[in-house]
Amino acid sequence: MLKKSGQTHPRLKKFATGLAFVIAGFGLILASLVWSFWGSSTKLPIVDGVTFSAKYSRELDLDPKAVLTALINDLGIRHFRMMSYWDIHEPADGTFDFSELDWQMKMAEESGSKVTLAVGLRQPRWPECHTPGWAKTLPDADKRIKLYEYMTKTIERYRFSPALESYQLENEALNTAFGECHDFDRARLVYEYNLVKGLDASHPIIISVSNEFGIPIGAPRGDEVGFSIYHRVYDAHVTHGYYEYPIPAWYHGLRAAVIERITHRQTVIHELQAEPWGPRATKDLSIEEQNKSMDAANLLGRYGYAKATGIRQFDFWGAEWWYWRLTQKNDPSLWNTAKQIFGKN
Repeated sequence: MLKKSGQTHPRLKKFATGLAFVIAGFGLILASLVWSFWGSSTKLPIVDGVTFSAKYSRELDLDPKAVLTALINDLGIRHFRMMSYWDIHEPADGTFDFSELDWQMKMAEESGSKVTLAVGLRQPRWPECHTPGWAKTLPDADKRIKLYEYMTKTIERYRFSPALESYQLENEALNTAFGECHDFDRARLVYEYNLVKGLDASHPIIISVSNEFGIPIGAPRGDEVGFSIYHRVYDAHVTHGYYEYPIPAWYHGLRAAVIERITHRQTVIHELQAEPWGPRATKDLSIEEQNKSMDAANLLGRYGYAKATGIRQFDFWGAEWWYWRLTQKNDPSLWNTAKQIFGKN
């Protein structure tokens, strides 16, 4: 007997009903994960800090010591992610000069601040992989040996610092889409993880995943997982305009909840966008252009967004630029907003 036109076949109807129940059930599971994560995490205090780069401060024509002093004394910041750039601290093969990182760590110690120290080849700020000129022409195998020697010197120098809280091993080590890097071998990352743990087992290691996506499934698994969160960026490839990721805060809370459930690791936002991402270097953008992707209102909004994820620790990205706007452009709006965020108002 033929089915009348417009009627739904009973089996198809059952399948659609079953699928709807499966989707609804899956949604309830995810929602329960997020609510459970929020319920436990929001009982913890917020630890907010900034990434600080002496190298980037100089690119903005700023005195790095003046920047760090202002961040500590004027804004009251007590958590920093700092870098151990290979090209800065081993300018010639076998010649080590840690003076720049020494004064940073000393200032952190004297102010009672805590530091996440980035180690390895790939570290925050362009060109991402900070290879010294003398090492760039070495074969990869020889370059790795030299890198491991440098990492060993770095960790041995700072592992007993009272300011040291954790290490960040590489920065988005497997991100092939950004930076002047070419060595994305996971085996190297595993070796470096074991190297750091062997030298200092008392401090946790943070390993980061990509900006908006990624779950750390492969080896090595750090003691904590780092996220980068950028919200409004300039698209230089297709639209040649600004793009805002349509991603709600709960999505990152869900990622953190899934990671915690699967790996039993906590998540930190080690790079929260708080400076412009425009078509050129920030200092070469007009103030109007900078404000298209970051201004004081957006800075406050990013803080609210980070808190809404449920993740309790986050380091802002762009504190040097706040100081640049304050001192070079006579614009205190970002600095005063940061004071509000860090409780100095």
